[in-house]
Amino acid sequence: MPEQQPPAVSVIMPVLNEERHLRTAVRHILEQDYAGELEVVIALGPSKDRTDEIAAELVREDPRVHTVPNPTGRTPAALNAAIKASRHPVVVRVDGHGMLSPDYIQTAVRLLDETGAQNVGGIMHAEGENDWEHAVAAAMTSKIGVGNAAFHTGGEAGPAETVYLGVFRRQALEQQGGYNEEFIRAQDWELNFRIREAGGLIWFSPELKVSYRPRPSVRALAKQYKDYGRWRHVVARFHKGSINLRYLAPPTAVVAIAAGLVVGAAVTPWALVVPGGYLAAIVAGSVPAGKGLPLKARAQIPVALATMHMSWGFGFLTSPRSLAKRVIASRRPAVKA
Repeated sequence: MPEQQPPAVSVIMPVLNEERHLRTAVRHILEQDYAGELEVVIALGPSKDRTDEIAAELVREDPRVHTVPNPTGRTPAALNAAIKASRHPVVVRVDGHGMLSPDYIQTAVRLLDETGAQNVGGIMHAEGENDWEHAVAAAMTSKIGVGNAAFHTGGEAGPAETVYLGVFRRQALEQQGGYNEEFIRAQDWELNFRIREAGGLIWFSPELKVSYRPRPSVRALAKQYKDYGRWRHVVARFHKGSINLRYLAPPTAVVAIAAGLVVGAAVTPWALVVPGGYLAAIVAGSVPAGKGLPLKARAQIPVALATMHMSWGFGFLTSPRSLAKRVIASRRPAVKA
């Protein structure tokens, strides 16, 4: 008997200001070691760089590549537009700065079949291209930087609350009505929450790896992590049982360090032990995290760690209740088959 043809796959990409990495990201998709049919749908936000021009070149060069507009620039809207424009039974999400490993799609399709999961995902493997990005990548893959998050640091395969990016059965996406567009961030978590509520399985596997390019500056990293913290607090208000000590560590550190600086300056210098202790901890933690990196990159790891921790904590603490109320009002009940 002839070998069964693997299912056709649609790769969806929400893209905004990705001129630096888009061509390489698409190349990593088109060169996948996968025997099934493949298409790439790029949802284009209102970029201010050459992203649209590069996307148009990719469309001309390969008939498997298509684009759709995303005038809002919002990630969940881009994902929904790309899903609607795509047509295959397996849907792979990839970001414009994510580089798939050569067997990523083949492995993900196998895992969907073996586990019966509705969505599978793996490791967000941060890799830099200069000293600063190497420092951020080291911080993002260390436990002192991100705690025990499996999709950053690895772990055993098994059921998960959510996964990085994701490879979905189209049926699960359509059953749940796609992404909730009120979730500007954390839209993956919210969709996976509904899939799990409907009885579906979300599966993490370290076999799946996506190389991720970190933000290119302190300012961009700070904005990214402030948004992460802000939206994680929205998720905590949206779903009361989803918070744990790992998520509370950064806001606690922000409050303790701020209090230590104020009390240290106004009352007693002994209070400076708190910010001093934090500084010593991230400097010490950066030593194993930076193993094998150039000296200039290792020296910047404490800056990356502090930027991540403080920005995440600040975003969490300042996340407005009004934002959570609006998102909660948009709550979609899980749809069971």
